Amino acid sequence: MRLLRLVPDDTKFGFMRFRPWAFLASTLVSVFTVIGFLTLGLHVGIDFKGGTLVELQTKQGSANISELRTRLAAANLGELQLQEFGGPNLVLVRYGEQPGGEQGQQAALRRVRAVIDADYEVRRTEVVGPTVSAELVQMSVIGVMLSILVVLIYLWFRFEWQFAVGAMVATVHDVVAIIAFYVITRSDFDITSIASVLTIIGYSLNDTVVIYDRIREMLRKHKKMPIGELLDVAINSTLSRTVMTASTTFLALLGLFFFGGEVIRGFTASMLVGVIIGTYSSIFIAAPVLIYLGLRSGGFGATAPRDESSAEPALQKAKA
Repeated sequence: MRLLRLVPDDTKFGFMRFRPWAFLASTLVSVFTVIGFLTLGLHVGIDFKGGTLVELQTKQGSANISELRTRLAAANLGELQLQEFGGPNLVLVRYGEQPGGEQGQQAALRRVRAVIDADYEVRRTEVVGPTVSAELVQMSVIGVMLSILVVLIYLWFRFEWQFAVGAMVATVHDVVAIIAFYVITRSDFDITSIASVLTIIGYSLNDTVVIYDRIREMLRKHKKMPIGELLDVAINSTLSRTVMTASTTFLALLGLFFFGGEVIRGFTASMLVGVIIGTYSSIFIAAPVLIYLGLRSGGFGATAPRDESSAEPALQKAKA
């Protein structure tokens, strides 16, 4: 007996009734994401555009972000990003790549030290050059594309081709939705964001495969059930597991978001959104798209009907 049950075991929600609205909403989000990406672009971090990160610690008391920003503005560093980091006496300073190559970066760091040396000490510096940032962008894109391709091949062999294409559509939907989150919030899109995207893909695919496995099982057992009704029954039979997994994951991420510190806050924020998106796409995208791809009841593992008229003469001939 389960002590905690968020969803009853005998739910009968008609999810397929909402598939036109779900596809319409997802299409609109995708269109606006593309428009936002082309007009506003992503607010890429130092990992992808090059620059310098400096971790500062106050020598006494708490950091004054506004006063520190005024000081650093005098160093002529261009665009500045300042944020508290793990405590009131720690500050992360980010600024873009400076002209003059390696000497220019070192000169900028000396200017930073000159204006903050009285009240702050430098604990750590990281410099990312344009070559490294370009390689990171290239490898990140390749990593995401390869992950989707490998999953597509795996699902193609495990299920039918409709399931593989459906999972790929849901995965692309999740990636686009996460990009929309970064475009709207203007959060830094850096190497940890790629890790977040890949984690969300894995979470969503795991949820999708569980539902697909139940659909495959029901296709073999209920070969005359209408496909829309069959999908509803399959989703309802896994709904308790889906909701429980999403809820526990969301609560764990919520704790990390509030108490995990500034370093992982961007990562956990995108993961919180990703859990919701991944759960939504598994139910309202990955499953309904099977209908549009022509999946029919009795189609999975079904054998062609035997032609009795042709089999009878052959049987008589064999007996003779």
